[in-house]
Amino acid sequence: MKNNSGHEFMVKTRYANISPSPQNSGVVPQPPLELALPDGAQLLPLPRPADLVLSPMELRAAIEARRSIRAYAETPLSLAELTYLLWVSQGVKRVSARPSTARNVPSAGARHAFETYLLINRVAGLTPGLYRYQAIEHGLLRLETAADIAGSIAHACIDQPQLTGSAAAFIWAAVVERMFWRYVERGYRYLHLDAGHVCQNLALGAEQLGCGICPIAAFDDELLNSTLGLDGEEMFVVYLATVGKKMDKK
Repeated sequence: MKNNSGHEFMVKTRYANISPSPQNSGVVPQPPLELALPDGAQLLPLPRPADLVLSPMELRAAIEARRSIRAYAETPLSLAELTYLLWVSQGVKRVSARPSTARNVPSAGARHAFETYLLINRVAGLTPGLYRYQAIEHGLLRLETAADIAGSIAHACIDQPQLTGSAAAFIWAAVVERMFWRYVERGYRYLHLDAGHVCQNLALGAEQLGCGICPIAAFDDELLNSTLGLDGEEMFVVYLATVGKKMDKK
């Protein structure tokens, strides 16, 4: 399976072929741990993770129940349920003096290069639209978008109907600089590995809430990035997942 771009990527990201690390130069400062808030922006506060009350579920039961679900009940998620899913998939437990963030998911070198964008369709207390999770502050930033942002995102994802039929969609966009600063070209591999950690935590957390998810990797990169206002080079979408309440079994 040689002589294709995938094989070339794997060869060029071997240790023997990567560039010197900016971190080791002692000149290039560490990138910020998260995207800055726009001047004057107001964050929508989320419930504190410690205050969330959840029905217990054994890990084995969650693993065995998990499956991809593309059709959801009309029941909205509560704000507490959305908060829990954000917390298990990207929640910040502490910020170290290094500085780095310790989160509920692993990341290569604690780089945590992902920003979580949320397409909100049916979440109690939230106006439908596009948001960004500010993980360190544990709040939501409402983003200005076109009125039919859900339809636009669905279209960019090859018109997959679960984007508009879900209660919410989690969209993970990589800030390449955070990973490249330490791992240079090999860091592109780690972005995709980290995305798997994040989505699996979302899937297991969803099971505890009686929800299902559908991971999505089929999308038009240029169209989806431009729809979200991302440049597609320094910041781009790696992975998505729709979330919603499971339908009652008949």
